[in-house]
Amino acid sequence: MIDNYEIIGLLAALLTTASFIPQVYKTWKSKSADSLSLTMYLVFFVGIILWLVYGIHLKSLSMIIANSITAFLALLLIWFKIKFK
Repeated sequence: MIDNYEIIGLLAALLTTASFIPQVYKTWKSKSADSLSLTMYLVFFVGIILWLVYGIHLKSLSMIIANSITAFLALLLIWFKIKFK
């Protein structure tokens, strides 16, 4: 059973993960990633992967879902940054 704190975690995961979608969409649509920092997104991606490992260790559904999706979105932005150079 999911407790109240996990529900809060899932809501936080939804909001923070969804916040990346407009940036991914804008970058994809404009085919421009000039304003994105490759270094920032690389460091961020590594951090997200570490949070994912931690979430798997804790068996936290909210951390696993959020960090999996966020890692994918960050990886897309890294790919766009390299592709649209």
